Amino acid sequence: PIRTECDKNEEKRNLDLGGHVGFDSLPDQLVSKSVAQGFCFNILCVGETGIGKSTMMNTLFNTMFENEEASHYERDVQLRPETYELRESNVNLKLTVVQTVGFGDQINKEDSFKPILDYIDTQFEKYLEEELKIKRSLFNYHDTRIHICLYFIAPNGHSLKSLDLVTMKKLDSKVNIIPIIAKSDTVNRSELDKLKIKIMSELVSNGVQIYQFPTEDEAVAEINSSMNTHLPFAVVGSVDDVKVGNKLVKARMYPWGSVQVENESHCDFVKLREMLLRVNMEDLREQTHARHYELYRRCKLEEMGFKDTGPDSQSFSLQETYEAKRKEFLVELQRKEEEMRQMFVNKVKETEAELKEKEKELHERFEQLKRMHQEEKKNLEEKRRELEEEINAFSRRKVAAETLMGQALQGCSHQPFKKDKDKKK
Repeated sequence: PIRTECDKNEEKRNLDLGGHVGFDSLPDQLVSKSVAQGFCFNILCVGETGIGKSTMMNTLFNTMFENEEASHYERDVQLRPETYELRESNVNLKLTVVQTVGFGDQINKEDSFKPILDYIDTQFEKYLEEELKIKRSLFNYHDTRIHICLYFIAPNGHSLKSLDLVTMKKLDSKVNIIPIIAKSDTVNRSELDKLKIKIMSELVSNGVQIYQFPTEDEAVAEINSSMNTHLPFAVVGSVDDVKVGNKLVKARMYPWGSVQVENESHCDFVKLREMLLRVNMEDLREQTHARHYELYRRCKLEEMGFKDTGPDSQSFSLQETYEAKRKEFLVELQRKEEEMRQMFVNKVKETEAELKEKEKELHERFEQLKRMHQEEKKNLEEKRRELEEEINAFSRRKVAAETLMGQALQGCSHQPFKKDKDKKK
């Protein structure tokens, strides 16, 4: 009988080694290689302008990032990524912080989430393009895919805003989301607890899937399970050193006292930093690649016509898929060319009809103007003839008047002479 691959797998046996071989050093090799290569981590900060996103990033990594202050008059949402090289002990981290400038500042906030979705998809698309290259270099490729989205929630309210719910619902299938209540020192403890419960209730009722700290690994199961009950984290950020007692701490000063950033009885900043950086950073990277990116990649490849198996469970041929897609593309191209040609012909016909109509209108207008010109010319001729007649009549009257005047003058000159003659007689 022919052994199948399944049978061969079932026949695998565990063997004992007679001595030390050396492959138990493989984890150490991987660690050394990873440390030499360095790591990348990309954070997306989503929240309204002035809610404290930049301050929180400075506090989280205990440094001062170069941040340009944003105004409240942005016409649309813009994503501003900044990449930094950080080093702690002998570990290098390439950190990219992406700020959502202008989020929530527009009067119409209906499409505020679209630039964020487009940015995340663009980073997935860049990575997929690098994967599909014939000559690819994923080893030293700068991975810009978003690993975590810190969603900043305003504390001045009794629940989530509709913008927050819509945005998180659109983002939950594309990125890991951790909701945090920013500037939580503006709310007292009882109100903060009620706000946390209300936020989690609204997220669950609206089907928003936020990132849950993994509990499969026994080493971190207990702490992660405990931290899942503290979501959303209520945090306070500050880069100011304040002297409390005999030591300097990061805190915010008020007339009544101070709020210490790293005091767990004051806020959840330490919990956020522990969960985000110390415990679950690698899981966030894995979830991004294995869940969110794979979902995008699968949908994208299915759109391109690729599939794992055919209808008869046979493995597909890449060449056949390529030829089929090429034929579909050529057919679609011909169809679009025919549509464009037909559209062009129709447009030419419409233009010709419009030109003929315009020509007809111009001709009618010309005829109308011609008739009007002829009528005006005729009227002017009439008036000229009338004026000539009046001039002739006036000339005749003038001549007659001059003749009469001459005769009258002659008559007047003869009459005095006759009177003198009579006097002499």
